[in-house]
Formats: sequence, structure tokens, C-alpha cells
Amino acid sequence: MPKRVMLAPPENVMVQADNLVKIYKSSDVEVMALQGLDLTVERGELMGIVGASGSGKSTLLNMLGGLDKPSAGSLFIDGKDMLKFNEKDLIEYKRKTVGFVWQNNARNLIPYLTAQQNVEMPLLLSGYSGRSQRAVELLDMVGLSHRKNSRLDQMSGGEQQRVAIAIALSNNPKLLLADEPTGSVDTATSSLILDVFRELNRVMGVTVIIVTHDTKLSKQIDRVVAIRDGKTSTEMLRRTSPIRSFGELTEEQEQEEAHEEVSVLDRAGRLQIPKAYLEELGLKGGDKVRVELEEDKISIYPRR
Repeated sequence: MPKRVMLAPPENVMVQADNLVKIYKSSDVEVMALQGLDLTVERGELMGIVGASGSGKSTLLNMLGGLDKPSAGSLFIDGKDMLKFNEKDLIEYKRKTVGFVWQNNARNLIPYLTAQQNVEMPLLLSGYSGRSQRAVELLDMVGLSHRKNSRLDQMSGGEQQRVAIAIALSNNPKLLLADEPTGSVDTATSSLILDVFRELNRVMGVTVIIVTHDTKLSKQIDRVVAIRDGKTSTEMLRRTSPIRSFGELTEEQEQEEAHEEVSVLDRAGRLQIPKAYLEELGLKGGDKVRVELEEDKISIYPRR
């Protein structure tokens, strides 16, 4: 069988994952964290990824961050084939292409340093000249220049997270990844942090991918991809009502009309059916069904 040639995606695409598989091996046990996931993210896009624990979203984020490698499939980021990267390439990728905001601030911040000193640290390690001025500029981007001399124990959780975002921006990344950036803050602070990501996306043009369990946060993002069982299953796409303005809607109606949920066909033509739908028809995985084309729709019937 001829070897399949992986072609680089178009220039406007930042992330292109095709049939991505990740298998973790432990003794005699194999666990498939990703089972043929497809994902396309355009340059300059701000998007969210949601999914239950064990769905594969953290595995995907680690691959996008250069912290883990796929077992199979293809993954292009910024036009580069991640499966061909050696250790030197990965170091260069993490230094120049990607920024990471961790959920746990302990992975981002050094508690006994000031905000400015924390931001200066990666600049110091990379040999950046003029790091003091650059650190202040980065803190200003996240609205914290007035807190540059404050230690972490003098700052709120939301302020600490914004310092972490400033650190992630220190290498001027093309791709910014955030793992549950609002997981430990209240609703008001959560909205403020999202505003920071939005502004960075708008002003700097950086591509932003946020992994979150926060459903309220996901409703404020234009595109949200849901992962189930290691595959892309559905997307929530922002839309506006063609008849009424949001000012005429209740808060509940706004949430309902702000997004439209669509299922995702993978490149092999496979579709994940929502569990509730299968239960309604008395179906389970492995059952045989009848699929028919009826005028302008495809219908699925239980095979009795």
C-alpha cells in the first residue's frame, strides 16, 4: 500500500489535526485518549474546547503545546509537521511559537517574586535584552502595570492569573493555550479574564485556544468544540437572531439564541450521535441501524 502523503494546510490555518490518535501504555494495559480526532483552527481565531473528564481534551492541549506526541494521525501547527519534530525542534517550538497558561498557578508563578520579576524570569532565561521594560509592557497588556511591584500573596486569584497570561506572552507566541484559566475564580473575575484573552486576540492577532468546564464562559466564545470519547463530536457556533436584537431578549433567550449546536462529521464521514438520542431509540454502541437518504435529509432507524 503506498504511503499516505501528509500535505501542509493552507496559510490561513494555525492548527490542523487529522485522525489524531494517542495511546498510553502502562504494563499490559493500553488506553486510547484520542481516537481519530479532527480539528481545524484558523489563524487569529479565539475558540474554546469543552469535554468531560477523560474525554481527551487535556491530551490534545498537551500535544498542541509540544508536551506530548500523537501515536498516529497528523498534526500541523503554524504550517509545521509536529510528528517530524525532534527534541531540538520541540524546544524551538516552545520558545518561539506557543504560550501556555496553566490552571494551577504554581506551574506559572514563583510566589516570593513580584509580578514584574515573575514576568522577567522567562525573558532572563531566553537572554532577552531590555527585559524590565518588556515585562512592564506585558503587565500593561493584561491591565496590571499598577501591580508590578506586588508579590503574589498580595494579589487576588484573578490578578495572579493575569500575571500568568503576561508570562505566556513573553515569547510573543502565535498560539496561546489556556488550561481552565478561570477554574479557581468567581464569575465576575472569570469574565474579566476572558476579556483579557479577547483583547489580546483582537490587538495582537494571536490564536487563542481555551480548555474550560465553565459553560457560562463557553457561551461567550464564538466557536466551542466539544470532545467526546477522544473525538470531535459537536461544535457550538455563535449566531444572532435575524428578527430580534439581544436587547429585546431575556437572559435565558440570549443564551439559547447566541449559539447553534452542530454535530461534526469526521473526514471518514463518521458522526457521533448524542447519547440521549440513542437512548430514546433504545440503541447502544455496536447495534445495527438502517440509514436512508430521504429527499434532503438522512434518517437513522433501529433495525428490529
